[in-house]
Amino acid sequence: MSSKPKLIPGIPEQKKGSFHDTESRKIFDDEESALQEYQILKKRFLSINHWQEYCKKKSAEFKLFDSKGNHITRHPQENDLIRINIPGPGNPESKGYEWVKIVQISDQFLNEGEIENLIINCIPTTDPNQKNDHIAHFYSKDSSSTFKISRGSKYIKMAIYGRNETPNMNTNLAGKIRNLMIGFGGMFGMSKTQWKVFADEILKF
Repeated sequence: MSSKPKLIPGIPEQKKGSFHDTESRKIFDDEESALQEYQILKKRFLSINHWQEYCKKKSAEFKLFDSKGNHITRHPQENDLIRINIPGPGNPESKGYEWVKIVQISDQFLNEGEIENLIINCIPTTDPNQKNDHIAHFYSKDSSSTFKISRGSKYIKMAIYGRNETPNMNTNLAGKIRNLMIGFGGMFGMSKTQWKVFADEILKF
């Protein structure tokens, strides 16, 4: 992994903890093909409930909820929640799930060479079904995960950018131990490996 995070418009600044820049790209012979494939990618990208299906169950399970914790099947909106079921030991305080909140959806941050893009920026949040204010995620509330698709003249790209990844200590003792173990693995690139599989598989259609 690079020693420094990429500086990309729309991606939060890296200040502390670990990070990752995970990208996968498909190259085409002409712009028309790239445009057509990007439209397919965009539909897949906005169908969060089907992400695991698109990845042939090689990734975590993602489910979309509204801010009150109701499962929904529409396209995501800001303040919606995503419930994530990752492989391995689950979150002991939230029935085994991780929760993130969508804080931004935007197509306004074009990077060099991009014709269009779309980002979904998420931060860890509480479980809407629990009454406490504990963050239901292995990373702290200061971390972020930004999902991004983009199109250039002859390519499409799927990317995930993790920033400020520090273990979540806003939980019970069992959760703290678990989160420290997962966070330690993330520092050594384990999470990047998993995200790379996700990015590769989303582009296989």
